[in-house]
Amino acid sequence: MIELRPPVSAGDEVELEIESYANEGEGVGRPNGFAVFVPGAIIGEKVTAVIDTVKRSYARGHIAAIQRPSPERVDPVCRLYRDCGGCQLLHLSYQGQLEMKRKRVIDTLTHIGGLTDVVVHPVMGMADPWHYRNKVQYPFGVADGEIIAGCYAKRTHRVVPTDDCAIQHPANSQVILGVRRLASKFELSVYDEISRKGLLRYVLVKHAHGTDEMMVVLVTNSPHFPRGREFAARLAAEFPEVKSVVQNVNTAPGNRVLGERSVVLWGNDGIMERLDGLEIRVSATAFYQVNPLQTMALYGKAIEYAGLTGSERVLDAYCGVGALTLLLARRAIEAYGVEVVEPAVRDARNNAVRNGIANVRFIAGRVEKVLPELSSAGVNFDVAVVDPPRAGCEPEALHALAGLSVQRLVYVSCNPSTLSRDLRILSELGYAAVEVQPVDMFPHTSHIEAVALAVRR
Repeated sequence: MIELRPPVSAGDEVELEIESYANEGEGVGRPNGFAVFVPGAIIGEKVTAVIDTVKRSYARGHIAAIQRPSPERVDPVCRLYRDCGGCQLLHLSYQGQLEMKRKRVIDTLTHIGGLTDVVVHPVMGMADPWHYRNKVQYPFGVADGEIIAGCYAKRTHRVVPTDDCAIQHPANSQVILGVRRLASKFELSVYDEISRKGLLRYVLVKHAHGTDEMMVVLVTNSPHFPRGREFAARLAAEFPEVKSVVQNVNTAPGNRVLGERSVVLWGNDGIMERLDGLEIRVSATAFYQVNPLQTMALYGKAIEYAGLTGSERVLDAYCGVGALTLLLARRAIEAYGVEVVEPAVRDARNNAVRNGIANVRFIAGRVEKVLPELSSAGVNFDVAVVDPPRAGCEPEALHALAGLSVQRLVYVSCNPSTLSRDLRILSELGYAAVEVQPVDMFPHTSHIEAVALAVRR
């Protein structure tokens, strides 16, 4: 068998017509049918690109010149855009981003899911798509002898000091600067990935939109944090909005951010958020949606697709701290939430008590194990809602869901590829995908959230 060689080599300068987008928002040109990914290029543009790397089935390049710009091209508002890996689409108008994201959902449903008859609605965007993130998560680094924190540069682990960010809540950026100043004053060391030495690995800041309460999580490479409680008290004194400072211990190699053990250094073990009349407590390691302004748009569509009349028993799988479960419980006769992260389940149970919602039960465990146990115990559901992590559902979980014989299944996803894969599997298990509503939870990045409705045939 003759193996065809790629038509380009590293260092080549090629002219490309940009025909489509890749998963991370890069423009794609196809000289002789060979895919070349070009960050910053827009569909319809003609660009001159320099090839950086070549693989067997694709290449990557960078723009040397734009021969024919798109009318959707705009000047990036952030001075770090060319270096920082946090945003991918600041060169594209916001309307252009929404159209690109809808096309990505349609393409993945078609190519990965084999689903061509599903209605994909226009993306629900934001009126003001800036400073929306309620959570920042930065690695620490060192530059010119100074402690820094920020996003990684594109496709590297080089930390870009991010003093300000156009998509972060401004208070998050101010607290990060305060953490950096204190870390220098306390002469704390920074973790090195190669030697695996040094104390500070990551800093997380969470901001509650409904209460303005803030939490700081310092991820360390050792349980021993010299003067840690003093550090936390000094930080809280400087920023009165900070109600909780937590040390999370992660001594494992690799890129995983959070470890299993958390210790409260100052204040409470969580912060309080408000959502549609509910009070939701969020702890250090629990998942909560990062865009509070779009969260109710997302959850509202999930509730609409659930079609509850007040007489149904509803399942919320991968329920996190139980916010959506509680919203569903207010419209159902009974709701069950299943979540593998035990601190999140504790938060969910406390949130139910705090809000006086008694017709809900939260269970800690893996979805694929809990659901068969519930079925064996005679617990049946009319509607199921799933909101898995980016990797999607385990195949065993999908089979367990199908075994419940629910009539309506609502799938909330932050990854169109795994959503499409799982809808294809569910189709084989007897569920027809009817419609998908994309929701822009992450403006100016390549990410898109979507809510899908599938009904039992």
